[in-house]
Amino acid sequence: MRNVVDFSALESLPPKQQWLWLAEWLQGGVQAGRQLLDYLQQRAQSPQFPQVLDGRIYELLWRSELPELAAAAREAFPQGVVPLLSEQSQDYRPLLLHILSEQWQAADQWTRQQLCRLAGAQRRGWLYFSEVRKIPVLDLQTIDHLWRVHSLGQFGFRVQRRIWLGCGRNWEKFWRAIGWYVDGTWPRYPQGFTWDVSAPAGHLPLSDQKRGVRVLEALLLHPAWEVGG
Repeated sequence: MRNVVDFSALESLPPKQQWLWLAEWLQGGVQAGRQLLDYLQQRAQSPQFPQVLDGRIYELLWRSELPELAAAAREAFPQGVVPLLSEQSQDYRPLLLHILSEQWQAADQWTRQQLCRLAGAQRRGWLYFSEVRKIPVLDLQTIDHLWRVHSLGQFGFRVQRRIWLGCGRNWEKFWRAIGWYVDGTWPRYPQGFTWDVSAPAGHLPLSDQKRGVRVLEALLLHPAWEVGG
């Protein structure tokens, strides 16, 4: 086991090798974990914080089987590493906890309910496409940031938007690319979907296609993706 963390080398590695490096390093116990936590606290001073690597480090510390290490991470970042910003004073800790606990189906359900709350459609429980613009930019960015940073960069609306645009806005190509349409059939909910980060990029969060694509299209064209966040 190395005695000094070579963070420059870590940052230069491809993502999969970063995850292996982190898992190996944390075998060094509490001291090794505290070095990673110190690094994370230094990273928090950067305007680019948090990135996917930062999210992964926090997840591993937060879920550590060493109580001292898990407690130190939660004390240092009680709200997580993603700023839980909201224009409507909404509480995003439930989503954070679902995702950190790898409860992806619960996170998906909470996200859909929250979008309805933000758009004023909570009682109905589903959105009209014309209501999507009511969702505040800052809140949608917070939701998306939590999904992306804590899924190894696999999930979130911004990831879905990138794939959709890369498919030339062709919905059939998009559905196939993200695993929503497989071998000519729509997967059955929930067992037909993959509730972990082994899923195709953009697989989560889900969107109900029974009423057409206009709601998802409005989400992927939301002003939140035209500004920083």
